[in-house]
Amino acid sequence: MKLLITFIVSSIIFSFSSCETKGNKKSYHFDKNGIREDVLGNYLDKSITMVYFLMPDKPEGRRTYPYHRDDIRMVKNIGAKFIGRSIYRWGGESLLNSPEFWTRAKAIITEMHAFDPEMIFQACIFEIITRDVDNVKIPVWVFEDFDLPAEDRFFSYDSMLNNEGKLVNHWHEGSSVPDISKQETQLWFYFLAGSYINLGCEAFHIGQVELMGMSDPEREAWESILKKIRNYAQLHARRNWVLIDAHVPKGDMIKDGVSLLDFNSFPLRIKEIPEKPYEGILEENYLDAIYNKSKGCITPSGWKCGNLPYLVEFDNFGRGEKPNVANLESHFVWGWDEISWFSLQPETYRNEWLRYVYKWIRKYDPDGHLEMPGFRMITCPNKSEGSYRANTRSDDCPLGYSQEEVIKELWNGK
Repeated sequence: MKLLITFIVSSIIFSFSSCETKGNKKSYHFDKNGIREDVLGNYLDKSITMVYFLMPDKPEGRRTYPYHRDDIRMVKNIGAKFIGRSIYRWGGESLLNSPEFWTRAKAIITEMHAFDPEMIFQACIFEIITRDVDNVKIPVWVFEDFDLPAEDRFFSYDSMLNNEGKLVNHWHEGSSVPDISKQETQLWFYFLAGSYINLGCEAFHIGQVELMGMSDPEREAWESILKKIRNYAQLHARRNWVLIDAHVPKGDMIKDGVSLLDFNSFPLRIKEIPEKPYEGILEENYLDAIYNKSKGCITPSGWKCGNLPYLVEFDNFGRGEKPNVANLESHFVWGWDEISWFSLQPETYRNEWLRYVYKWIRKYDPDGHLEMPGFRMITCPNKSEGSYRANTRSDDCPLGYSQEEVIKELWNGK
């Protein structure tokens, strides 16, 4: 009995002491048992999109990524804790065969964790496969973890496609949405997740789950593969846990009352103000916006919530049919995707709007968190190599859009 009382008292003391560290500093602790709600909120409060952050200087297609050092400086300067979309493939899967793809990422993660060991890097596993996946070999450990006999073979694009042809060639010829109910797709996802975990990533964005779940209405396939990924993390991840999110147009990825995701995510869904050219606002219930619609559940960590915490981000998805024209029935903002629209605004309005949206979300839905725009591709006319980056413009980053200090200001509560 005495031992039991001692254990209970010790547990209570740990519970209170782990909520905050000395000096009321916010906690960023999690482990194999999961992540507490307040700690998750602390991470989401300091999240930033940094596409390509861990990737080579030529990450995909004709795009280049020439400002690694200034991005590293900026991330350190603003005190970011959650580095979103830092590594992934969107087609071009054979780049995974390049040693530089992994060594460059490992070097940057090592540097950043030396600066701040609590920093989380998010990898993405997207709703796309191309025929280039046929050039990536399946490691033995993937077969073993699926209790399958090891084969000397490559991944098969055709084996990931829906049997009825749903979303085949969805992106373009030879570029499709993989069907999560297919075993080959699960092998591919597991290989990507395990490889990124081995690299040091502790979070995954898995894209448009409803598209990939075209043949998985009960979410059984999703439950199976995400459980396997979490089991791999229990053995191999830095802190034996990974955070998983996805775009949820229905407000959830819940099965039998338990969320398959640690948090939800969705685009901002910016509403135009037709009488004020190029301006935009946020509004609850505008189109499919997620505000106050993230569903309640039991989380993977075991705590219950009335609404699962979520991120909203400046999404990129191209340009509409009529650029620079307001259309309140379209997801495009004045004819552009969200980050492109943002990049087209004058610097003073970008700064003003970032303050506005940050405070609006905190006021109207405390379960929501803004993922700051750090680096992302844009599709509008620009002189910044097809990219928006928040970096303060300088000789080291002459293409910066200069929102860096505003992000830092908001995160510091000023």
